[in-house]
Amino acid sequence: MKVAVRYYTKTGNTKRLAEAVAEAVGAEALPLSAPIEEPVDVLFLGNSYYAFSIDPEVRDFIRSLSKDKVGCIVNFGSAAMLNSTWKKVKAEADKVGIPMDEREFHCKGEFKGIHKGRPNDDDMKAAAAFAKKIIG
Repeated sequence: MKVAVRYYTKTGNTKRLAEAVAEAVGAEALPLSAPIEEPVDVLFLGNSYYAFSIDPEVRDFIRSLSKDKVGCIVNFGSAAMLNSTWKKVKAEADKVGIPMDEREFHCKGEFKGIHKGRPNDDDMKAAAAFAKKIIG
């Protein structure tokens, strides 16, 4: 199974999660600026809420994807206040015809002193276990 990991972060929290996911699945965690050049069965996509939506860079990245190169998207991320970005990511993935796995990983993320220290070591371990479960 071919796997890719891409992420978008402003605080570094999602990057840390992406690195845990990537290590667990034998891939490299890369920012959204790194295009998907080779076909992958699974794209782990890390992101978070910014101003009550996904960042325009995440939206534009998803819109740049081809269903010929991405089998499905698996969402993961962290946030201080809001929870899952799954519905927002799925809405964009639907526009390009790429299915979303219904499973996702989400944890609290530190922002301006809220949820200090998160994601923590337990969150990283949980993200890695989640990724391993996805790829079997």
